[in-house]
Amino acid sequence: MDSERRIIKDGALLIENDRIVKVGKPDASIDWDADQVIDASEMVITPGFVNGHLHASYAHATRGIFPDGLGSEYLPNVFSLQSAMTPLEEYWTSLLAITELLKYGTTCFLDPGSTKYLDACLSAYEQSGCRVVVGAQVVDKPNPLNLPVMSTKDASILIRDTIETYDHELDGRVRAWAMPFSPEFASIPLLRLAKDLADEHGTGLTLHFNNNLRYITDCRVSTGLRPSHMLRNNGILGTNVLLSHGLGLDESEVVCLAESGSKVVVCPTAAIKSGFGMAQSGLLPEMLTQGLTVCLGTDAGNNSNLIETMRSMYLAAVLYKDSREDVNLIPPETALEMATINGAQALGLSNDIGSIEVGKKADLVLFDTKRPEWRTMFNPINNLVYNADGRSVHTVIVDGRVVVENYNLVYADEWEIIQKVQELGENLLSRTGINFPSVWPMV
Repeated sequence: MDSERRIIKDGALLIENDRIVKVGKPDASIDWDADQVIDASEMVITPGFVNGHLHASYAHATRGIFPDGLGSEYLPNVFSLQSAMTPLEEYWTSLLAITELLKYGTTCFLDPGSTKYLDACLSAYEQSGCRVVVGAQVVDKPNPLNLPVMSTKDASILIRDTIETYDHELDGRVRAWAMPFSPEFASIPLLRLAKDLADEHGTGLTLHFNNNLRYITDCRVSTGLRPSHMLRNNGILGTNVLLSHGLGLDESEVVCLAESGSKVVVCPTAAIKSGFGMAQSGLLPEMLTQGLTVCLGTDAGNNSNLIETMRSMYLAAVLYKDSREDVNLIPPETALEMATINGAQALGLSNDIGSIEVGKKADLVLFDTKRPEWRTMFNPINNLVYNADGRSVHTVIVDGRVVVENYNLVYADEWEIIQKVQELGENLLSRTGINFPSVWPMV
C-alpha cells in the first residue's frame, strides 16, 4: 500500500522496536539478522486495517438482543443500556470488542465518544496493545435518544479536558478528538467550539452524519441550507473533520465536502442491516470520483452486529456494482485502500500507519493462505477482498508487538473475556429491565 502500490512476492521485512526498518526482497547483500524470525511463507502480509467508526465499550454486552423492526425505539434502548454500565463493565466489553477487532485484522479504530469511563478502558487499550482514537460524546440540545444534555459551556469543557488528558497516551497509541454526537443534536456554537478545540490541539473532529429527511428539512428551514453547506458556512468543515456514515447527502454536498478537505467514513455493514438505502441513494462512487478521502467503519456490535472491517471492505466493493449495474465501480484495489491507507489519512495517522513502508509503525496482519478460501491464488488483492475474511488471520502485530500469534491471543485468555462479558450482559439486562425475547421460543 505504498505510493507505488507494490505487491512484493517472496519478500521480507524487518522491525526494530515499533517501526519497519527494511522491506523488500531478502537480498543476500542486506543484513536481515533479527532476534526473532517469523516464518511467513505461504502468507499474505498487509497493513493493519483501520476501522473509522466503531462503538466498542457497550454494544457487545447485549449483542444480538434487538429485533430488526424496532425503528425509533432502537437507539433510546441502546443508550439507556449504555448509561447503566459501570467502569468495570466498560473495561470488559471494550476488551472483547478489541479482541474481535485484532483477531480479524483491525489494528486501529475510532470509538466515536460513547465510552464513558476512559480511565477504565485505557487499561483495555494498554493490555491489548491496540491503536485507538477516543473522545467524549456530547450534546447540548434535547434529543429522543436518551443522550444526556449538557450546557454548551460544560460540553466544550469536557471536550477540552478529554483531549488534554488522553491525547498521545500509551506511547502515542491513543489519540483524543472532539466528538459532539451530531449536528442534529449539537448547537452551532458547540460545533464551532469543538472545531476550534480540534484545531488548537492539532487533533480531529468527528460527527455522526447520517442525515434523515426530517433533519435535512429542519436544517433547511432553520438555516436555508442542507447540512453539509451549513457546516461549511459556519467554519466546521476541514481537513481534520471526519463525518460518519455519510448518508442523506446530495451531489452538491459531496462537492462541498471535497472542496473543504473533510473526510467521510462509510459503514456498509450497519447501513444495509438498518435499511438506510445506502446502495440505492448513497453517493460513495461520487465521493471517490470527487477525490474525497473515504474510509471504512462498521458502527456498533448491536446494529450491524459485526465489527469486521474486512466485511465492510467486501461490501464497499460489491454493493454499487449491483445497485447501479456497473461492475467497474469501486474495484477491489480501491476497497483495500479504504480499509488501510485511506483510514490512516482519515484519522490523521498516515505518517505512521496504513502502509508497509520503512519508517512507519509496524502494524501488520499475516494471512494464512494455506486455506481453501484463499486458493487458487494469482491476484492476492482479488483473493483478499472477495474470497478471504478474518478467519485466515494468523498473526497480528501492533506497534512492533505480536498480539495475535497462530490464531491465538497473546495478551489474555479469550474464553475468560467471553464468559465475563456474557455474565455482565445478563446482569445489565436484569437490572435495567430491558429485554427483547427471541422470536422463536427458547426451550
